Amino acid sequence: MPAPSLRALPRPGAQQLAHPGLLPAQPPAQARPFVKWAGGKRRLIDELLEGAPAGFRRYHEPFVGGGALFFALAGRFVRPGAWASLSDVNIRLVRTWRAVQNDVEGLILRLKDYAEAHDEEQFYAVRAIDVDKFDDDTDVAAWFIYLNKTAYNGLYRVNRSGGFNVPLGRYADPQICDAEGLRVASRALAGAHIEHAPFDSVLDRALPGDFVYFDPPYVPVSHTADFTSYTADGFSMADQARLRDVAAALKDRGVHVLLSNSDTATVRELYQGSFHHRTVLCGRAINSRASSRGRVAELLIS
Repeated sequence: MPAPSLRALPRPGAQQLAHPGLLPAQPPAQARPFVKWAGGKRRLIDELLEGAPAGFRRYHEPFVGGGALFFALAGRFVRPGAWASLSDVNIRLVRTWRAVQNDVEGLILRLKDYAEAHDEEQFYAVRAIDVDKFDDDTDVAAWFIYLNKTAYNGLYRVNRSGGFNVPLGRYADPQICDAEGLRVASRALAGAHIEHAPFDSVLDRALPGDFVYFDPPYVPVSHTADFTSYTADGFSMADQARLRDVAAALKDRGVHVLLSNSDTATVRELYQGSFHHRTVLCGRAINSRASSRGRVAELLIS
């Protein structure tokens, strides 16, 4: 039997109240991204939801990052069983997502310890840890979130050896442990499958009627611009072309596809033919220069 399609939840109205003297029940808290992420989509959620299908069978996000669209959909759609597949090539990020899903209370305890001891000396000591030797996803997640909340501009950047190399940020009181936010995120993740996988592996999972959202590292807007190094391998123009081919194959299969990228001539040329383009303006809060944190044009492709 095919999986049921997800449909948007109706907005509560007066006709839904059991008694005119009673207030509607308090809606569940809306889950939000638990990490800052360069290129994160919290400021673009309304536009992304506008580009999402009215109903879909299963949701896939192969560059999950902070997962802003996933969390928005989790609060908006009926969720029968396992309805989302989240993946990323960054194994540390994937292990962090799994820890939030499977051991949120253990993660909260570790983050509280980090928060109590936080200072410059601890930051650089934690940054120097070889986190890939940790067997426990929860230890990896605590390391990841602590550095994410305390490093300069909330950047996650690594060198070619995979070493985290962002300096300490200038925060008077960083929110290292948002216990309730993590618990809400964990509840939203109850319906998600999380895996470490390249973006093209979605071809093995997505079926007609599914919805796939791609949010890759963006094509640089100038010859002097460069990608933020989320992984030591980077993301080349050959990868961008391969992503285009994957998106085209999914569309031919009957899968709903939505992509984000920079609004440049290169991207527009890359996504010609059967793809539709829409320009949106998005505020950017993570940049090494404050002058570059204004509203920039991005392209939504479907």
